Formats: sequence, C-alpha cells, structure tokens
Amino acid sequence: MGWLSFLHGLTFPRGVRPPGLKEETRDLPIRRLEFAPRMVLPLDQHYGPPARPLVTRHQEVVRGEPIAAAGDVYAVPIHAPVTGVIEGIELMPTARGPKTEAILLRTTPGDSQHVRWADPRDLRRCSAEELLTAIQQAGIVGQGGAAFPTHRKLAVPDGFTVDTLVINGCECEPYLTADHRTMIEHSAEVIAGIRLVMRAVTAAKTVIGVEDDKPEAIAALRAQLSAADPIEVVALQSKYPQGSEKMLIKALLGREVPSGGFPYHVGVVVNNVGTMAQVGQLVPRGQGLIERVITVAGPGVERPGNYRVPIGTPLRYLLEQVGYPSADPSRIILGGPMMGNTVSALDVPITKGVSGVVILPEREALEVGPRIQPCIRCGNCLGACPVGLNPAELARLAAAREYEAMAEQYHLNDCFECGCCSFVCPSNIPLVQYFRIAKSLNRERMS
Repeated sequence: MGWLSFLHGLTFPRGVRPPGLKEETRDLPIRRLEFAPRMVLPLDQHYGPPARPLVTRHQEVVRGEPIAAAGDVYAVPIHAPVTGVIEGIELMPTARGPKTEAILLRTTPGDSQHVRWADPRDLRRCSAEELLTAIQQAGIVGQGGAAFPTHRKLAVPDGFTVDTLVINGCECEPYLTADHRTMIEHSAEVIAGIRLVMRAVTAAKTVIGVEDDKPEAIAALRAQLSAADPIEVVALQSKYPQGSEKMLIKALLGREVPSGGFPYHVGVVVNNVGTMAQVGQLVPRGQGLIERVITVAGPGVERPGNYRVPIGTPLRYLLEQVGYPSADPSRIILGGPMMGNTVSALDVPITKGVSGVVILPEREALEVGPRIQPCIRCGNCLGACPVGLNPAELARLAAAREYEAMAEQYHLNDCFECGCCSFVCPSNIPLVQYFRIAKSLNRERMS
C-alpha cells in the first residue's frame, strides 16, 4: 500500500455517528438535469467580495461565456450556465433570506447548449502563480459547501511551506452522495486536478482521505495511480465530522492545527474531491464553472439521485424535475442536515457552494424541534465536540450575553458549527444557533 498504509482505519477524537441515510442515492449514477427556462445567478456566490457584471439587459450570451468578472484578487468570475439572453440585473432572494443582486438569464429554447466559450491553455510550462490565476479565471470555489475561492485557499502566505496536500473524500454528512459518485465516475479528473494543485502549492505528496463505507470510491481512485505516485488513498473510519479540515489532518497525518490557526501552519492545504474534479476538468480546457453535481434526497422525492445541475437553476424548478411538488420551504435544506441551512423561499437558486438538497421527513419538519429543556450537565456535548470545546459553558455564557468571554477565554472561534453538540444534547438546546449569534455579535463589535 505504500508509505501511509499504517494509517488505515484511523480517525479523530470524539465526534458522533449519525445515521448515514445514503442508501437511496449511493448507487445511482450522476444524471444531467434539464435546463430551466430561466437562470438566477447571484453575484456573491462565493466567500469574499461579489463579482462585477460584464453584461447588460437584452445581451445574448453563449454557454460558458464570462458574464461577471472577479471584483478583486479575493473574488472569482461567473460564467453563463446556458446560452440565452440577459433579462437584467435585479435584487433576488437568497437562501439566507436577504436579497442580493443577481443576473437573470433566459435560456434559449431548442439550443443544443454545448459549451461554446473556452480558452484552452498548455499547462505544462505554467508557473505556480499562473496555475492559480487559471484556477481563478475558471471561477472555481470549494465544492464542499463553504464556497471559498479555490485560488485563494491555495495561495500559501509568505513564510509558510506546504509539504502535503490533503483531499477530503469523506462526505460524512447524512444523505449526501455526490462526492461518492464523483470519485467513482470522475476519478481521472480528480487525480488530474490533484496533480495540478500539487504544482500550484509545491506539495511533495498528497493524501486522499475516504471513509471506509465507500470501498468503490477508494478502488476507483487507486486504479488511477501507479506505485511511484506520491499520492495515497487512505481509508478512514466512518464518523462525523471526519471531513472537517482539522479533523482530517489529525486523522491522516497526526498533526494538530493550533487554535486560531490554519492548515498551512502545519504544512498542509486541504481541498474537497469535487473541487479537484472541477480543477482537473475545467482548467486545462480554459472553461468556467457552470454546473456542479448535487445530491437530491429525502422522503417524498419521487426521483432521488445525484444530478449535474447548471449553476443558477431555481430550486422550485429542480424540485419539480425530481418529483417533489410541495410549496413548503421549511422542510428543505441546502447542503446536509448537520451543517446545511433551511431555505427562505423556493425561488432561491442552486449556487456554486450547494452540495445537496435534502427534504426532511414531514414529522421532523413539523415538530420544529422538541421543547428546549434546562441543561442537565450530562457532559454529552463535551464528549462529542471534535475540537474539544465546552459547549455547555459556552451556552451558559451566551445566555448571560458574555460574548467576549466566549471568544477570549473559551475559544468560541474554534467552533466550526458542525452540530455535534446539538445532535447529542438531551435537553434539545440549540447550541449551534447560540454560537452563531455570539460570533456575529462579536464580529459587529470588532468592525
């Protein structure tokens, strides 16, 4: 097996094991969703400043053409997901609630919808900086949900050296199987993307962590590698949140990212397998990110599965195509049930960072959570928190509105809102919501 074979089956301390609920989609191949008659493309689909529009009303665009430029070095462009006509730039609803500026694009009916815009390049002679620029021009952001611009994540600050690239193939959220299918069906693109990114960050080796409940994905990736490759696929225990950066680094390499630190502080850069597949496919062709693979699953969905969906597809249209006609958005989560967010309206679009659409069972959705009880000091949350925080004490401080103490004395900012504490709390205390509010108020105080 090579230089990391002894790590098989490892994991990180603590965490939880929620039901996987992946059976209905894990063996379903990726299918292409039909194009919606109208696309909604928010200008702020990524972490950082929004993109800047390049188009005007009534302008005709072709599939793949840049329609919004990166506002600065921390942003990425947006490309037309379909051939069509620009209807305008208007304020549109988002999954978070507040409206934001979005380009409205009417799909040309009857068009073949081939990608007609591309700028192929020879990457063999590209420098690391030129590779990062090419990744930015492709509009690629993290496909795991955070939507952080990939070129910025790969830009290691001066004074730090990266020796290992870590790839997250765990997909530990319940229901989601898009990454699983990507590793099986597009393993060549995943490995091609890894090789490019290794050059961009000058990493000597790569470790791909995949949970051991995905043997087909592990086999598909290993089939792309030779014995001499500095790339290893490592099986990890199936546990949540195994795919979190700090947990993955701890499990695979035994390195611990310091409190308040980043992976590059321990010589590592972490990326998602879906992101690597996009890099491997789009960057050599000089094309932009115009579609992504998502899982649609949950009770009541007539045609659950893994779908290749154009960016900007309205959620309402997607649900109609998969056979879920309900008009109730309260049951729908973008992402997984542990870290995803419920939607405010069905008119929100699928954006670059959406990894799945999960429809909760009706009983669970209607209950809107059992009644909150007082903390009984059981310690379950301490035993579950993957970064070793004290959620019970943080909740007490939140109730007392001692937000500064939460951050300064109890390391609130190390919480990445995985939901483990809420999952195990017998008193049904919405711990993660408390922590989100505290972080938001602290950010306002510091601004």
